[in-house]
Amino acid sequence: QVRLSESGGGVVQPGGSLKLSCEASGFSLDDYAIGWFRQAPGKERERVACMSMTGGIPIYSPSVTGRFTISRDNAENTVYLQMNSLKPEDTAVYRCAAGTPYVYWGQGTQVTVSS
Repeated sequence: QVRLSESGGGVVQPGGSLKLSCEASGFSLDDYAIGWFRQAPGKERERVACMSMTGGIPIYSPSVTGRFTISRDNAENTVYLQMNSLKPEDTAVYRCAAGTPYVYWGQGTQVTVSS
């Protein structure tokens, strides 16, 4: 069964850090481009980070550049999103996706940044 499963979300204070994980099962992530998306209530979905199949230079949304880092561990079949210097406006449901276009999606994990 093809599946992407996110974990690592939670509640953090402004300025804090979280690391999200996205584990793939039923297919090999190293055959796909990967991306992290987020969507806050009442807002459109935003792609915050992506990386090509070959693991080239990542692309980040201007809203997270310098604070978020996407990485992949093909041996673990897992994608990560390291989030530092979190802000209240980073609060959203974060989902990972794989493919070109993105054909596989995870269910999402909630990130809440609040004091």
